[in-house]
Amino acid sequence: MDHTVTVTGSGATLAVPDTAVLQVGAGHRAADLVTALEGMTSTLDAMASVARAHTEDRRISTTDLQVWPAYDDQGQPAGFEARHGLRITVPDLPTAGRLLSALATAVGDRLRVDSVSLEVSERDEALTAAREAAFADARARAEHLAELGGLRLGSLVQVVEGGGGVVPRPMAMAASARAAKDVSFQAGEQALSAELTVTWELVGAPGEPRAV
Repeated sequence: MDHTVTVTGSGATLAVPDTAVLQVGAGHRAADLVTALEGMTSTLDAMASVARAHTEDRRISTTDLQVWPAYDDQGQPAGFEARHGLRITVPDLPTAGRLLSALATAVGDRLRVDSVSLEVSERDEALTAAREAAFADARARAEHLAELGGLRLGSLVQVVEGGGGVVPRPMAMAASARAAKDVSFQAGEQALSAELTVTWELVGAPGEPRAV
């Protein structure tokens, strides 16, 4: 009967985020549905124009469109509210700060900033390093388990990659924004991780010659 050992190793490396993803929205309330939609559309057009001045058109996309009845403080019907959300990816952090300030200047209190996430755009090299670290971690774990059982590792049987990846760092923002100067984002460092589940054959005893 063949004996194997299966372990999961993890590894991580640090990288500096260089891209920002803004989740913003345009909202408008009015006495009737048509006016609410027109106001929202007008605000959205202004936001899209500002966004196109700071990033490529392909990096601007709709995330949601919502319309719902509005109510006053006494719970009485007070017209309708419409909201259109945008996802805007900006290739560098200083430009993202200028964009957010420009959006606030252009649409004022109608701007809704849901979140800003900082991401690493070129991550292949960092993920490769994280994957190598995960494999080394898995091997060290497997060797220890094999030694505890009076055996040693033989041939590599299987490697399965799962989990890990990149988790963008969200930055909560105020529900509405006014800006007198450009917003400044601090990049810091972001952890890129990898996880590997690896199976080795278990053979012989630690002192026995290794099979070819």
